[in-house]
Amino acid sequence: MMTSKRLEILKSSLSKKEAKFDEKLDAHFSDVRSANGQPLNDKRCGAATMARWGRQNDTLRSVEAGIELTKQAIEKEESKISFVERISADLPAAIKLRLENGQLTQWRKHPNTFFVAGVDKGRIVWDSERNLLCHRYLTAIPKEQFPLFKDAFNNLKKEISQLTQ
Repeated sequence: MMTSKRLEILKSSLSKKEAKFDEKLDAHFSDVRSANGQPLNDKRCGAATMARWGRQNDTLRSVEAGIELTKQAIEKEESKISFVERISADLPAAIKLRLENGQLTQWRKHPNTFFVAGVDKGRIVWDSERNLLCHRYLTAIPKEQFPLFKDAFNNLKKEISQLTQ
């Protein structure tokens, strides 16, 4: 399974949040232990102690909610990665080769869409249902980048058509 920079960041964030939760939990238990088993109504500052423990519990709940959000984000990121891997398995070998070389970049939101390195606007699209290579936003490509896009698209189209024949 491939990983992404975002997934690595989320996992490190989760470990930091879990460490913070453990630290806050230990601090809370040591504070509760400091009551030494005495009834709080016998203490001079019983209400203040109960309020402090309430704030500590609120902090623990908030950190725990952050941990849950991070876990959900990790699951979402992993499902996105598996979706891209599933789509990538059905791509032609010519596209896979150019992805590995860095000539093309796969768009995670739409895994059948690719960006050419060095070209700002144009996109190459693989239609897996019709086994057809298409392009989009051709008119938006700056004139100085157009030859780079044209060469990449034509070479890829030629190579794919040779493999399918």
